[in-house]
Amino acid sequence: MGAGEGDGLRGLHVAECITGYQAHYNSLMPSRPTPERARFWRDAALGDVDLLTAHYVTHSFAPHFHEGYAIGVIEQGAETFSYRGATEVAPAGHVVIVNPGEIHTGSAVSESGWAYRMLYPSVGLLSDIAREINGRPTGAPFFSQAVLHDPAIAAGLARAHRAIETAPQALDRESALLITLADLIRRHADARIRPAPFRDAPHIVARAREVLAADLAQDLSLADVARVAEVSRYHLIRLFRRHIGLAPHAYRTQLRVQRARALLAEGWAIADAAAAVGFVDQSHLNRHFKRVYGVTPGAVRPDRAASRQGNFVQDDPGHML
Repeated sequence: MGAGEGDGLRGLHVAECITGYQAHYNSLMPSRPTPERARFWRDAALGDVDLLTAHYVTHSFAPHFHEGYAIGVIEQGAETFSYRGATEVAPAGHVVIVNPGEIHTGSAVSESGWAYRMLYPSVGLLSDIAREINGRPTGAPFFSQAVLHDPAIAAGLARAHRAIETAPQALDRESALLITLADLIRRHADARIRPAPFRDAPHIVARAREVLAADLAQDLSLADVARVAEVSRYHLIRLFRRHIGLAPHAYRTQLRVQRARALLAEGWAIADAAAAVGFVDQSHLNRHFKRVYGVTPGAVRPDRAASRQGNFVQDDPGHML
């Protein structure tokens, strides 16, 4: 029996088990139709990557291929698909990877369907990230496993996809994408791409910090900062994590929160302070402010001095979450 045939039988066995479990579960639940939904978009700030979030029930993909990669995480249910001569099954919590130009299908394992988040990055984008990791051109990464059980990568993909969908700042979205795709390449590409020897350069971090702090309301990209610092985006993240303990986008969020706190202490309205430091709205500031200080922004306004006495976490420059 060939390797492809063995993989196919194992996939079918898993599919039968999942189908049996799902049928038993459905028999215990009231029957109600589950609407299908799908959203497909492209973030202009990220370049060559499309995104999809969907829940399919009866939809079945015809055999097709993509010019770039198809990379995603199953959030609910399970998907089955034919790929490279095998029948694959991807349950919830698993990562799906289809290489460029490979014919594949896609359908639900059971009548409840499947929900997933997908990234469709170009060959050029993944090749660029691989080059930044290795410090020299390495070609396009290839992934021999179509379904991965790697909880850390699955969680990272879901987190990055949500950040790209919701984060207002380009720096946050680009950083999330690069970090998760770099982790995937390092851990699962067939030709293991190792990070280049670490070139420690505190002056690069200092230069980047100046750029990040110069105008907090400006919508910088990670590429903008790396260009000024004269280093690759991936190496910039490595340097920041070593010297600061945070990635550049998280460091800039910290600066925004600290500056907003100073403005609020001067009596600024919360919405005005949020806009002045680059938060998209008051609720955006509230969320990050409480993560750092444990209280909402209103606690630091002068007219709330009495209420904040005894429960306000004092500013600690080293307190960076």
